[in-house]
Amino acid sequence: MTTLRPTETLVTVPRVRRARPRTTAQIRLPDGRLYEAPIGTPLEAYFKAIDHTAGRKPPVIAALVNGELRELTYPIERDADVVPVTLADSDGQRIYARSLTFLMITAVEQLYPEAEIIVDYALYSGGLYCVVKGRAPFTATELQRIEARMREMVDADMPIGKEQVPLEEALRHFEAKGYTDKVTLLRNRKKDYLTLYTLGTTRDYFHGYMVPSTGYLRQFALRPYGSGFALLYPRHEQPDVVQELKESPGLVAVFNEYGEWMRLMGISNVAALNEAQKAGRMREIILVSEALHEQRIARIASAIAQRRPRVRLVLIAGPSSSGKTTFSKRLSIQLLANGIRPVPITLDDFFVNREESPRDENGQYDFESLHVLDLPLFNRTLNRLIAGEEVTLPRFNFLTGRREEGNTIAIDKDEVILIEGIHGLNPELVREVAPECIYRIYLSALTQLNIDRHNRVSTTDTRLIRRIVRDATYRGYSATETLARWESVRRGEKRWIFPYQDNADVMFNSALVYELAVLKPYAEPLLLQVRPRTREHIEAKRLLSLLEWFVPVPPDHVPDNSILREFIGGSILQDYFPQLGTRRERL
Repeated sequence: MTTLRPTETLVTVPRVRRARPRTTAQIRLPDGRLYEAPIGTPLEAYFKAIDHTAGRKPPVIAALVNGELRELTYPIERDADVVPVTLADSDGQRIYARSLTFLMITAVEQLYPEAEIIVDYALYSGGLYCVVKGRAPFTATELQRIEARMREMVDADMPIGKEQVPLEEALRHFEAKGYTDKVTLLRNRKKDYLTLYTLGTTRDYFHGYMVPSTGYLRQFALRPYGSGFALLYPRHEQPDVVQELKESPGLVAVFNEYGEWMRLMGISNVAALNEAQKAGRMREIILVSEALHEQRIARIASAIAQRRPRVRLVLIAGPSSSGKTTFSKRLSIQLLANGIRPVPITLDDFFVNREESPRDENGQYDFESLHVLDLPLFNRTLNRLIAGEEVTLPRFNFLTGRREEGNTIAIDKDEVILIEGIHGLNPELVREVAPECIYRIYLSALTQLNIDRHNRVSTTDTRLIRRIVRDATYRGYSATETLARWESVRRGEKRWIFPYQDNADVMFNSALVYELAVLKPYAEPLLLQVRPRTREHIEAKRLLSLLEWFVPVPPDHVPDNSILREFIGGSILQDYFPQLGTRRERL
């Protein structure tokens, strides 16, 4: 029997014994479940076993392994925390779309080897718009044949291989295929190797990860669209449904116009932009791009002038970082040149008192909702102004969260009300205002400058890079903070902006063909500060790898009224507002 002194405690010594080397590795899922397999087992094997027991839908197509995005072919060499990635995730949708594009290109290569496929831009309904070169556009019957071949390959569950090859070998491969855009692009590559994917006998470069085999790609459709065709797939909000193709003549016209601008400047892709920079043509590219913007804004102002005196209200809407502020000011100047004085009204001043604001599903105030606005007051105010009455505007105090009394104004016959805000295209915003009094403008940065024929630059990524730079320049936000907010911003856009874009009288594309080359030196240092092993770091790595393809361009030749200046700084319009007077002052 052991006798303890009053100041002593009994210490239990852990039992330590010699262990044998482990031959297995475990993965831990977010819900705490553990799965074990021999060291080196690929992720796909784990998830096939897990999905078989859990009946997961949608299926896993990639995973986060200790905070890093990995393909399902990634071998697990040690214990790891693993988060499944499905089509319901943004990363999953990108992987799915990329893999499906490879499947489609392979099928076309087998059936119509003379056809060159150009992946042009994304469709709001979920899919990609593609065009055919080297032959006539595909007929509906030919598209049905291609789709049937793709489904045969899906049913065969063909492996999608991956290999790292010397850069010179990749260059020879693409030269033999006549892919001059890829060859020109790769000649500027700093790394001496390239990762190629293989499907059957087709080998190609794709900017990002793939699924391990064609059996994962069961949801898609091919449809004729415009002068090309649409490759449709599920949106990540509804991962089990391929949406019906929604025609959008306005967007098609804007993209066609931008494509014509690119042709005019001789810039068809990133490689051509880089070559223009090396040839000393960048000043010309910048000036022509800006002149085309100014020309388009002038035409919009002229269209408003031609609808006078009926048009008394101009509504401007668009997603985040589309350049609405600078566009509104440049449009104001063009309206003045047409003898029309704009009267800007701030939509935020019509917020309901904060405690009356609607709440989201988490019980938080939903400041992006249409119903955060006092719609009856807003409509009464507009109708009284249009009728020529003097009106005292509200002013929202963001410190107290309550409306106060603002300026008293009236508008004359040579004036129009100008309102910028995310709800400008929603008919519910101005449901009591006569439609003939309203002119609606939709604004977005609809990038059409792609890396090469098969790898597109997302319009969303362009806006995100703009926002990262602007938030750091003007708001003191880190890239991590901007990236953390982005998914919420996107949800608001999909709910309150994109469904109404076809209500616009005109669409303006604020993208500039040269902008990512200018944004690169601003964005890269910000993205490099994002902490590893975080969700934001995955996005930062993806954006950094995109920017790698661009030869940087200094901002010296960017005009001081450019939309790009709204993000990088130095805008002459930053403190510009139309000189307005109240009715009393004018009298």
